[in-house]
Amino acid sequence: MKIRDKFSELKTEKEGALIAYIVAGDPTPQATGEYVEALVRGGADIIELGLPFSDPVADGTTIQAGIGRALNAGMTPDIYFEIAGTLNVNIPLVVMTYYNLIFRRGLEKFVKDCASSGISGIIVPDLPAEESEELAFFCKKYDIDLIFLIAPTTTESRTKRMLAQGTGFIYLVSRLGVTGMRSDIASSTSELIKRVRTATPKAVGFGISNGRQASEIIHAGADGVIVGSAFVDIIANGEDTEQRIEVLANELKEGIKSIRR
Repeated sequence: MKIRDKFSELKTEKEGALIAYIVAGDPTPQATGEYVEALVRGGADIIELGLPFSDPVADGTTIQAGIGRALNAGMTPDIYFEIAGTLNVNIPLVVMTYYNLIFRRGLEKFVKDCASSGISGIIVPDLPAEESEELAFFCKKYDIDLIFLIAPTTTESRTKRMLAQGTGFIYLVSRLGVTGMRSDIASSTSELIKRVRTATPKAVGFGISNGRQASEIIHAGADGVIVGSAFVDIIANGEDTEQRIEVLANELKEGIKSIRR
């Protein structure tokens, strides 16, 4: 399923999108499919499946630990695409990874592997929009969305470039720093949403961990919320993992079902 089709479906239903992130292979490659199914049961609309990289500079300690567990369990890009290809879910899958892995595999091969394994979009947090033309070319060739991150500190000129070049959805970074759970929503979040108010769809990530926060983000004008560390933390705990993932996904989805349109 394509990302644009999912957002179109949600717009018709007047719902916000729950975009859930987990690390593929954390704690084992075999567990990933079970966790994806739990997310779907809980109401996730799109799943970001992280491809582990040894130097995840945009990620906080929780996700870094999950990446470490996955790498220790033997995760590789080949295994990643094998796992993605076996996931029998009717929602979009997005790969989030770092440019070094894409470059080493070869840009066209990486994008082609995404297409053949059912992945609809790519997020590369360390790839500047100004240097993304070659990857964007192959994404267009294979109908894969290239998703950019816009932060509170992103300049107007760079924001315009990302809005023009990005497809799928715009990833709004709610606060400065790295990924991780927070107890509050940064005051800069609503201002960031207003800056790109004409762009749709737009989803907010970094720091969201409960239904109340998710609801605040949607009512501030976002079309979706992105939650990662809260799910990775459940996986790290290792107790009743599938059930707790499903329960959290359900809480988050309930918080964003009534979208203000």
